[in-house]
Amino acid sequence: MLERKEYATILAFDVKVTPEARELADETGVKIFITDIIYHLFDQFKAYIDNLKEEKKKEATKDAVFPCVLKIMLNCIFNKKDPIVLGVDVLEGIAKVGTPICIPSRDFIDIGRIASIEINHKQVDIEKKGQKVAIKIASTNVEEQQKMYGRKFEIDDELVSHISRKSIDPLKSNYRDDLFIEEWKLVVKLKTLFKIQ
Repeated sequence: MLERKEYATILAFDVKVTPEARELADETGVKIFITDIIYHLFDQFKAYIDNLKEEKKKEATKDAVFPCVLKIMLNCIFNKKDPIVLGVDVLEGIAKVGTPICIPSRDFIDIGRIASIEINHKQVDIEKKGQKVAIKIASTNVEEQQKMYGRKFEIDDELVSHISRKSIDPLKSNYRDDLFIEEWKLVVKLKTLFKIQ
């Protein structure tokens, strides 16, 4: 079970663990839970598993890209060049800070990553379908020419999260329960759009 850290455990209920056994467990990376009350044993193990899941999510955050489709709102272009600041309507999915944004209608041109999201003058990290928010999109590549609103894209262009196979896999393995069915359907729709196998 050492291959999967969460299962490399020993649950010791109402027994003593010898110092030799504890030392061997520490050397091999096995976690031992000891208690005289069965419910406490369950609670300790569950807290351990939950903590491991959170650690995996944090590690996957940089690679996982949440699906979203954004519509630029009329008269809500606050800054046309890097960083681009726009008012958008979240048409589908989840807008999340760090999401790479591209424009499929313009040959999938990348315009940067969402650097911040603001709703009612308050910073948030994530917003879902149906919300109208202001987003700041910062360029990710300094050497590349800046993508400017009015030149590279217009108000009718939809902004879409730029997903890839590399971003879908950590999303599936770490955020499966955090996305609703309609958001997974959007992932499938975007896979077709980006021709991802």
